[in-house]
Order: sequence, then C-alpha cells, then structure tokens
Amino acid sequence: MKLYRPATILVGIMFVLLGGLTRLAEPDQVYDEANRDLVRGTIGQALPYNGSTVKVNRVKFAHAYLTGASDEKAVETTGIYVAVEYDTVRGTQDPQLPSPQLLTDEGTVYAPIGDTNAGQLDFAEPGFGVNGVLLFEVNPADVKGLTLKIRSTPLYTVLTRDVAVDLGIPDEAIGQRMIDAAAPEYLIPRAVKRVAS
Repeated sequence: MKLYRPATILVGIMFVLLGGLTRLAEPDQVYDEANRDLVRGTIGQALPYNGSTVKVNRVKFAHAYLTGASDEKAVETTGIYVAVEYDTVRGTQDPQLPSPQLLTDEGTVYAPIGDTNAGQLDFAEPGFGVNGVLLFEVNPADVKGLTLKIRSTPLYTVLTRDVAVDLGIPDEAIGQRMIDAAAPEYLIPRAVKRVAS
C-alpha cells in the first residue's frame, strides 16, 4: 500500500511535465490568448472595438511638434514624429482602457508621447465621437510595416477586441518618401467632441 501512493504521485507529476513539454513544443499555442479577438483594417476603415468604433483618418510625418501653447518653442527630434489622426465613436459598452502603440515589421514597439494632449486614445460619452490624434516618436530607419495596435486592458477576464490598423508603409522606399516629405512642424490639434452620426 505504501508503494502505491508514491507511484501515483510520480505518474501525476509525469503527466503534468508531459503537458508542459507539449505546450512548449507548440509556442504559437502558448501565447495565444483565447479571450482576445484581433480586428485588422486600413486607413479610413471604421473598425469595431469593444462596442465602439475606431477609424484612422490620416498619418502625418513631421520633424517637430507644437502643442499650441502661447510662446511655445517647437519640440524637435533626431528621429521623426508620426501623427495618427483618428475618430472614435463610443457605443454603450465601456471601451476598457485602450492602450495604443505603433509596431513595425522589425518588432519595434513605440508608445505615444505622454506629455502632450496626443498621448492617449479618447472616447466620449455613449453616442458621441471624438476627433483626436496620437503622436509617436520613431526611428526613421524602422518605419516599414507601421501598424497602430490598440489593445484593451480589461479589469477582469472577458472577451475583448483589439484593433490593428495598417498605416500603409509596406516597404522602406515608401517610408523614406514619407520621411522626405515630412512637415517641418506639426501642430497638435485639440480633441474635438461631436455627436455621433
């Protein structure tokens, strides 16, 4: 009887380890989050986002930015600023703390510049929309495949919908043309709240 218990425990541990090794053999399954749905789109497409909609209207490149404060000096960079102008329309559900970021084909992740009024994705009250902008500072040598990803941060585990918007830079040549045509300065507009149509 005493041999039976350790043998049972040993077999149980073996099955747990075998299950872990099986999951490691298939890493695409390990990192797949079953409670997330990713919706992909392009510029100009209104995409569903947790009961609301998000649409990227245009993308602009600039060498400096202004926030619109009086007697302000432009903030310059050795990189390039990417301004993503968007519209959001809030539905009846809470948009669940959207977290925007830019991703590149090389795997680089850029966060929005937080000390401006272009650092977060804004949603108004249900039935209203917001025209706003997200501003990112990026490396000019790494703009191929720029994609805006908006990831939900729910407070509890629910099915959430994330959004990925292709910003239309499929290769380095197009990226370089956009950088060469970048504006000297970009004035960050204030977010405008409106009635949803």
